[in-house]
Order: sequence, then structure tokens, then C-alpha cells
Amino acid sequence: MEFEEYASARGQELVRLGFTVSGDYQRAEDLAQIALMQAFRKWRKVRNADDPHHYVRRILVNEYLSMTRRRSFSEAPTADLDPHHTVPDHATGIANSDDLWRALATLSPRERVVLVLRYYQDLDDQTIADVLGIKASSVRSTASRALASLRQRPAYAEARDSHRVNERLK
Repeated sequence: MEFEEYASARGQELVRLGFTVSGDYQRAEDLAQIALMQAFRKWRKVRNADDPHHYVRRILVNEYLSMTRRRSFSEAPTADLDPHHTVPDHATGIANSDDLWRALATLSPRERVVLVLRYYQDLDDQTIADVLGIKASSVRSTASRALASLRQRPAYAEARDSHRVNERLK
């Protein structure tokens, strides 16, 4: 497979993964672009890997985790925008309205990445461990802590209780 074919076939999937871990569409595009750029530089090595997509996904996740450690990660624009003259992005509206996303956003970057790779990308513990460069037991403990943290949130309790009420009504 040539790089252009790979980028065409998997580019949007990388952007979705970037959005899921970062919560910011522009940052997701940057992450996907950086991952593809780094993969292009070493394409022979990437192409010959057992699973090229796994290799590029690991680049993206590592770049995100590295980005969260930088001081510039917490930068926020200071200009005031007139809300009457802006058009909201449809995808951002969906993501912002999702309670699950808000809960994920409260987790540490590593916890968020572990849950996204496990439940959104449907990867097993060993694959996640390979992507993050840690042990599978660390993946399990990180996921356990993250899920415990999510369970303690009031939004989780409300969602759980409303789900129970809906189940009783059926």
C-alpha cells in the first residue's frame, strides 16, 4: 500500500480518533496531520509493520499525550466573539451536548485515551498497552480508575437513574 492510499483510506478515521481524545476538532485535524506527516517520513518502516494503522494510531496518541504536557496546551483565545455573527459547527454542537463527552473531558489525558481506545476503537488491553508503551495491567488499572471516577459524577447517577426509570416503563 502506498502512503497516498493509506492517507485517503484512514485519514478521516484518524481525525475522528483525534477528536475523540482531544474534544477539539481543530486539534484533531492537527493531530491527524502530524501523525500522517511523521508516518510519511518513515513510510517504508510503517508499511512493513504488521499493522500500519496501529503504528500511525500510536503516533497520534503519543502526539496527543505529548501535547497535553506542553505549556501551550492550555492556551485559550482571549478575543471576544459576537455570538450573533458566528455559525456554530454542527459536529461541535453534537459533541458539546453529549454528557458522556463532558464526563470524558474531566478525566486525565491518559485515562481518556485508554477509555477511547477501549470502547470507541474497540481495542484489547494488550493493543492499547502497545499503543501507549505501557503494560496491559497498567491499561486495566487506568481504565478501572477512570470508570470509577466517571461513576462518582452526578451526571452518571442521573443517567443511570433515568435509564432505570425507562427500563421500568417498558
